[in-house]
This record gives sequence, C-alpha cells and structure tokens, in this order.
Amino acid sequence: MQPLLVVAAVVRDGDRVLACRRAPGKDAAGSWEFPGGKVEAGEAPEAALRREIREELGVAIHVGALLDRTVTVRADGRSIDLACYDCRLDGAAPTASTDHDALHWLSVGRLSELNWAEADLPAVARLIQEDV
Repeated sequence: MQPLLVVAAVVRDGDRVLACRRAPGKDAAGSWEFPGGKVEAGEAPEAALRREIREELGVAIHVGALLDRTVTVRADGRSIDLACYDCRLDGAAPTASTDHDALHWLSVGRLSELNWAEADLPAVARLIQEDV
C-alpha cells in the first residue's frame, strides 16, 4: 500500500514557528502539528500546501524550500509520507482553524515542550538541531 502523501507548512514569523493542536474528534486529537494536509491526485505539493493552508487557516502563504520529508508508519499500520516546507505568511496571521482548537507561536527552542503528532517529530527534531 502506498504511503499517504501529506504536506505541512513550517510557518515562521521571525524566530517563532506556528504550531497547531488537532481538535477533538479529529484524527490524532490533542497532538500538535504543522498545518497542512493531503496532496490530491495530479496536484503539485506546493500547490496542495497553499490550498490546504487557505482552507484550514484562511490565510495565504509563500512556500519555500523543502525542510524535511520522512515516511512514518503509524501504530495502525498506515504510512504517512510527510513533506514539510519552510513557509512565510503572505499577509495577516491566522486567528482560527477548521482542524485545530489552538494555534500557538513559539520559538524553535520551545518546540520540544509540545506533544507532537508522530509524523511531525522528524521535522521538529531537524528544526531544533538546526537552531543549536
């Protein structure tokens, strides 16, 4: 079975990064993640990420370089191929989300304080390592 291709935005504002907590009733509820979602058939990853962020957070972003791409096998056996991109806001910061019950800006040095979704952990580790 092919891994599910997912994209995520590591949205930066100066030295802060946006973390989003999955809302109750959602898969991995209560876990923190970088916002994003599934890539549709025939869709470029960068286009999928812009679309997902517009749908989830109601804001526009500039998609930059690929920061991390890791395949994670979840406890339920599903494989997630998560590509995390360095992103910047193109306008105002988000104030709400359709998939999350909390949005939190924090420094890279504080990322490890949150309970991250398993698929996001490699990108979190890479960000922390680069910040040292």
